[in-house]
Amino acid sequence: MKCDLHVHTVHSGMCNVPVLSRVCRESYNDALEVYETSKRRGMDLVTITDHDSIGAVEELRRFPDFFLSEEVTCTTPSGTEMHAGVYGINDHDHIELQRRRTDVESLLAYVSERGLFITVNHLYSGLTGKRTDDDFAMFASAFHGVETLNGQMLSTANRMAAEFAARYRKPAIGGSDSHTMAGVGKTYTEVKGATTVQEYLSGLAAGHTLPGGESGNYMKLTSAVLAIGKYFVAEKPWMAPAAALFAAVPVATAVNYAKELSFAWHWGSKHRASNVLASPAMELIP
Repeated sequence: MKCDLHVHTVHSGMCNVPVLSRVCRESYNDALEVYETSKRRGMDLVTITDHDSIGAVEELRRFPDFFLSEEVTCTTPSGTEMHAGVYGINDHDHIELQRRRTDVESLLAYVSERGLFITVNHLYSGLTGKRTDDDFAMFASAFHGVETLNGQMLSTANRMAAEFAARYRKPAIGGSDSHTMAGVGKTYTEVKGATTVQEYLSGLAAGHTLPGGESGNYMKLTSAVLAIGKYFVAEKPWMAPAAALFAAVPVATAVNYAKELSFAWHWGSKHRASNVLASPAMELIP
């Protein structure tokens, strides 16, 4: 069975770009359209991983091939931020995850108690800010899986994430991380032999995973930003004059591309040079 394990809808909230965070959404995807597009593109199962939200569930709960997930914005012990995917949750789990997300050690304890599957998303991306050695040591010791194929991340970052997952024997997953409809279902995780949602989730935890599909690149990122801008103006026609700023998008995404490549090479090369990360007093979740 195949499922895109990282996709967003309008319920992901506002974007994190200064100024625009007051008016522009992170995604304008409609939840039902994500479901229908995923199925049309060959996904056997569908999940939504909105940022710190399960708002899409009411529209999709009725489908037997849908399961609820979430991308949680966590604060690490070092004070940095990271995005964690948590899969097969229920409504109460969402409440507890959000209550604990500023204390990742407490969040991990809850996940362990509930037997949920948790991953580090876009491991070698600077999307959530700076990173420390202790952060990576925690990822190696205390998270179940690693997202090794993200449909918006550079192939270099994905390749290095795959090396990290292999080094620490972590299940590898893939997802489109699509904030527009263009990428939905084009990057995914396959669990061979699974025939139900529960068997699929058990396969994730057991590491019976095969990520497949596309990585990201400059053109995909640029197209996605422009598409979000188009939806933004359609939702707020009074902001139409701001459309003139779209001409700067290719430059902005080129700068972002360079920053992401530098971030991936810095940390990925560092980890290639060392076989073991020192663990900052955190146990591997069973």
